[in-house]
Amino acid sequence: MTSGYLPSTIGAGDLVAELASMATEAGANTGVWPGLTVYRFTAPAGPTWEEIQSLSLCIVAQGRKAVTVGGETYLYDPFRYLVLSSHLHFQAEILEASLGRPFLSLVLQIDPALVRQVSSDMLERRTTAFRSPGAEARPTPSACVSALDQELLGVVLRFLRAVRDTADRRVLAPLYMRAHLSEPLTVADLADLVSLSPSAFAHLFRDVTGRSPYQFLKELRLDRARELLVDGNLTVARISKDVGYASVSHFISEFRGRFGVTPRAYYDAHALHRELDTQRAGMGNTSAGSRYT
Repeated sequence: MTSGYLPSTIGAGDLVAELASMATEAGANTGVWPGLTVYRFTAPAGPTWEEIQSLSLCIVAQGRKAVTVGGETYLYDPFRYLVLSSHLHFQAEILEASLGRPFLSLVLQIDPALVRQVSSDMLERRTTAFRSPGAEARPTPSACVSALDQELLGVVLRFLRAVRDTADRRVLAPLYMRAHLSEPLTVADLADLVSLSPSAFAHLFRDVTGRSPYQFLKELRLDRARELLVDGNLTVARISKDVGYASVSHFISEFRGRFGVTPRAYYDAHALHRELDTQRAGMGNTSAGSRYT
């Protein structure tokens, strides 16, 4: 059986130290960053029922844990990480922990809006010609376990250090804005998130992004609105609300100012382009098939 303790390698020991400093209390420790929970246990515990609302990345720095979803058990430790899909009710059990070497782990629930945006970006880049007619998407598994490599470990460490450092947290502010587009965000809210005064935050934000917080947020909202229009599943009024506009007419005006057309005209143009691509793909498939008839 694999022990839940990594040798003292660069990165692994650093992750243990980072989580140990964040997990000052036994059990769940929250409040460092939205969606981030750091766990500390000094003895095996569970099984207990737990729940998540969004896609979650689960990493153990020290110890071992088991998660049971839909009758299937997933084991993970410092060598393997777990990914859970959204809206899950599951059982969790701490398998290996002691006072001298406590169980240390993190769970990062990724905001659903960000998940939808990444999914939309991926779908946008697919070429219709390569899709089989009538093909259906494969069902998404509830959970999966993968090997924890140095690249991911390095990313996690940089993230944890950034959320703890006041100077680095300003770089993460755009990520927070992207994940909370539907909320009425203000400069004061964002400044409080990174422990700065509103004026200092606005100055540093412009240094990092080249734009004011207001301009950056407006561009994020309008870019997200464009992605939702491409999906074609929501009305203009619903999209306006989902990206944080209280007034539909204001949203339409801002959209026209950024993209040169109204939301409806943008959708119609994209739908026509997509239909033409589908027709071309169908003609190509017919031509290819005729060579073998």
